[in-house]
Amino acid sequence: MNQARVILSAADCLITPLAVSDAPLIVDYQRRNKSHLAPWEPSRSQQYYELATWQAVLKNNQQLWQQGSAFHFAALDQTSAKMIASINFTGVIRGVFQACYLGYSIDRRYQGQGKMQQLCQACIDYIFEQQNLHRIMAAHMLHNERSERLLTRLGFEYEGLAKDYLKIAGQWQDHKLYALRNLQHS
Repeated sequence: MNQARVILSAADCLITPLAVSDAPLIVDYQRRNKSHLAPWEPSRSQQYYELATWQAVLKNNQQLWQQGSAFHFAALDQTSAKMIASINFTGVIRGVFQACYLGYSIDRRYQGQGKMQQLCQACIDYIFEQQNLHRIMAAHMLHNERSERLLTRLGFEYEGLAKDYLKIAGQWQDHKLYALRNLQHS
């Protein structure tokens, strides 16, 4: 990355955008969690799990970060240096809206330990304090109780139901919509 690399810290992890040279970390994460994440993500081709794919994705992510239109973070365990979670803020809209969308995932071995809340909170603080956004939106499928609990703990408010919102695991899925407002910079 051309600019100084952002490094946050929470839950015994370093949280940072990945450089192209870090592609093996995310490939390993995606392969380790392929079956774990499958019910919550779009259908993936085999190409999705290849190094060249992630090198291109990370290069694009760097450009989006520099443009201020998306902020992709990886949480790296401080002991093993393995990637254990992904926290992404995408679809950034500036102007009068000052908003983005939050997406996240965590390694199956680390779920249920409270780490995701700490990781997301550190990233949300960055988005509100350093990027000066006003609103972060998130959504989850109706049966994803873990995401519902996480968003509630983070202070997100339920805003409604979106029918056939995203095509997840090959099926159009209804989602509950949530938002978190930056009340410090209103």
